[in-house]
Amino acid sequence: MRLLILLCCCSILHGQSDSVRLVRVLEDYAGYGRSDSTNLWGLATDATVAADIAFLDDLRSRVPAPESLSSAQRIDRALLAFVLDDRLYRLRFGHHLFPLDAEGGFLASVIYRVSGRRIRTEEDYADYLTRLRALPQFFAGQQVNMERGLAAGKTNPRLVVERNIELIDRTLATGAEQSMFVNPVADHEARTAEVHKLVRDTLYPAYARLGNFLRDDYLPALPAGIGISGITDGKEFYRQRVRFYTTTELTPEEVFATGEAEVARIRTEMDEIIARTGFSGTYAEFLEFLRTDPQFYADTPQALLDRAAWITNRIQTEMPRYFTKLPRMPLVVAPVPAALAPNYTGGRYSPGSSDNRRAGQFWVNTYDLPSRPLYTLPALALHEGVPGHHTQMMLAAELEAVSDFRRDLYLSAFGEGWALYGEYLGEEMGVYATDYEKFGRLTYEMWRACRLVVDPGMHYFGWSRERAVAYMADHTALSLREVNSEIDRYIGWPGQAVSYKMGELTIRRLRKEAEAALGDNFDLAEFHNLILADGAVTMSLLERRVRAYIDRGGRN
Repeated sequence: MRLLILLCCCSILHGQSDSVRLVRVLEDYAGYGRSDSTNLWGLATDATVAADIAFLDDLRSRVPAPESLSSAQRIDRALLAFVLDDRLYRLRFGHHLFPLDAEGGFLASVIYRVSGRRIRTEEDYADYLTRLRALPQFFAGQQVNMERGLAAGKTNPRLVVERNIELIDRTLATGAEQSMFVNPVADHEARTAEVHKLVRDTLYPAYARLGNFLRDDYLPALPAGIGISGITDGKEFYRQRVRFYTTTELTPEEVFATGEAEVARIRTEMDEIIARTGFSGTYAEFLEFLRTDPQFYADTPQALLDRAAWITNRIQTEMPRYFTKLPRMPLVVAPVPAALAPNYTGGRYSPGSSDNRRAGQFWVNTYDLPSRPLYTLPALALHEGVPGHHTQMMLAAELEAVSDFRRDLYLSAFGEGWALYGEYLGEEMGVYATDYEKFGRLTYEMWRACRLVVDPGMHYFGWSRERAVAYMADHTALSLREVNSEIDRYIGWPGQAVSYKMGELTIRRLRKEAEAALGDNFDLAEFHNLILADGAVTMSLLERRVRAYIDRGGRN
């Protein structure tokens, strides 16, 4: 008996020790990557990369075994290990040596951080000036990284660089007094004058130097190909990106085959809708009709925003029927920032924040209205707003019984898979009012299915940009501007595009399993709560959770 008591006590102490160890690892990880007074913009250098690898290696070695952890901590442990392994891989690969993407890369990150800035106090203002004065050094450091990337054969594609040169040119074409850097202090005359001078004398010259380097030195030295497989060790890099973005062990070949099957299935449904509309031409002619008929496009940016807001409000009224828990943070509709809009997608979600008192924003791109069809707007609203990104991300931020790490974590397969599932759910919610809007949903689904083909096509199988554009244009009703901006986005972000459809297919499959197993005991609102209950998780963790729910007879 005494031995049994001793063993039990040891087990309890060991369990507590492992729990404490995990908490400490999570706390240490929370401090990772925070900027300091010498690296305000998070520039990666030889020294910071070496320090990051050593720090993350140490964290990874300290992650305890799962056996003695609580169920919630086991999820934390699995997710932390997943994230650490990916970060270490990218650091060792040298991902920081090609820091651009089709939407701006580190240049876009500057826009995001400045556009959301709020100056309330003198301390805020002093910090803002310090950060702005550090930008030239940040740009110079990024140039050094790209020069080293050239030498190592790890570079951004030419097209991505051209898009970033255009972004710099647009920035410099805006007068210093209208610069985005002035906006955070626009209500204060003396501060405005000081920031205006800083932009004119310091920031714009730094942008010009970076633009000259990209145009005159970097761009001419780049290889002609668009795929990541063309860089040093690029094929293995792409295979790892597919594993990370799908949170599975799927190969590029398997993703490609799934895409082809989904494209064929969705095309059949599209043909059925075309027949219902009474259109007598070919599929290609129907797509041309959708892309060119004025009835499908807004006349003004405000009209497009108003339509998006009306659709969003209509969806919100249906939400309580499908969810028993909704986020406290409100959702608003706003235009994509002008500096980003020309190379941006049709819409995006900008997360809300309780700490910053900022509502979630469904960004709608009002640039080039003839490329922003109204028939896809319901699917876009469902994806970016409710029940898509806003619902999932804000509910995760409001979770009370989980770690801060889990509240803040975003995994693309889960988040984008859920948002695409939200488009599908819109059918049941009655959001699609016309056959054209239903076709718009299918063309968005087809768009995500095409991604499974064109992304590995370009990055793994050697497709040209022209072949990828043609494939997307032939199979979707997206405008040609959207098709081109999407292909450019995939070129600059290898692997991410395949996460949407693979995640959605998993969620829909798990729902079917639950419906079949539970029969009359299946409750859709409870199922949705189950999916969102832990924040963003890997697909294997989600499958485990749903099957445990089925074993419990549908009880959360």
